[in-house]
Amino acid sequence: MKTVTALAAFGLALGMMATGTVRADTFGSGNNTFTIDFQTVGNAGNANDAGAGGGNYSSSYGGVAYDFRMGTYEISQDMITKATNLGLANVTAGAHAGNKPAAEISWYEAAAFVNWLNLQVGAHVAYDLTFGGGWFMTLWGPGEQASTGVASGTNPYRHKDAFYVLPSEDEWYKSAYHQNTGVNADYWDYATASNTIPTAVGNGTAAGTAVYDDQIGPADITEAGGLSSYGTMGQNGNVWEWSESAYTAPNDSWFEDRALRGGQWIGGESFLRSSHRTDLDPFGEQTVVGFRVASVPEPSAALLVLMAGGAWLLRRRSSRSL
Repeated sequence: MKTVTALAAFGLALGMMATGTVRADTFGSGNNTFTIDFQTVGNAGNANDAGAGGGNYSSSYGGVAYDFRMGTYEISQDMITKATNLGLANVTAGAHAGNKPAAEISWYEAAAFVNWLNLQVGAHVAYDLTFGGGWFMTLWGPGEQASTGVASGTNPYRHKDAFYVLPSEDEWYKSAYHQNTGVNADYWDYATASNTIPTAVGNGTAAGTAVYDDQIGPADITEAGGLSSYGTMGQNGNVWEWSESAYTAPNDSWFEDRALRGGQWIGGESFLRSSHRTDLDPFGEQTVVGFRVASVPEPSAALLVLMAGGAWLLRRRSSRSL
């Protein structure tokens, strides 16, 4: 695994402490540079959706005990292409092009992209993947499993020291539907910060809109409708999005179907509702399925980063005095 420099680690941790988020994380170099924007999802310790938000729909998800960051947009095909140019292997998204969402991408391919992101900043990979003509995943053992991304206990899919992850279903649900008014169980029916059915559009950023209902194709990831309460775009419509979570909890089988959320450009309004969830084999690839990335550093990992940074500064200061 690539080792992060102490200076880079210290800068990353310091940025998180100072602002609560590194709003745009940059990867690659030269013509293969790309940026992933993130929104902070706060109100740590909120309850699951209990139908208390004044709408008609709900499902018992969304309670998250920690602050995290959610990708503002879906991952684009351009990001996959540039990562591939820089060494990402065995990921073959390609249903769409350019700034359209990456699709025809399996759960394992999405997880491999997330692992690549972690390696670029010297963090631990999130998922224990191997490829030998096909994908295989090993569950993390005791002491390695994250405590985030699950309602209780530990999460054997996700490593505790990973920085970038696929969002769990609760993380995804909260950033899409929670009303962002405090630590409560108030959620919207739709991921456009509203209980009103979104207006169907082919593209754009107007409030209360989403790309769905027999559009001719997905919109660019930055033109995929109105925003959620936390500032994310396209969590309703455009393409279905993989979550990290097994469709049937807990995350105890590497080949179990994964939960999908959000609907897609040719689907109807019912797919957009907070009450709607579906599943897909993690090997499955469809033109209407993509993903976004979350960032959930473990407190212990963040502390180690700070310690590494502090040690570097001390060594630097000492060398200057010689």
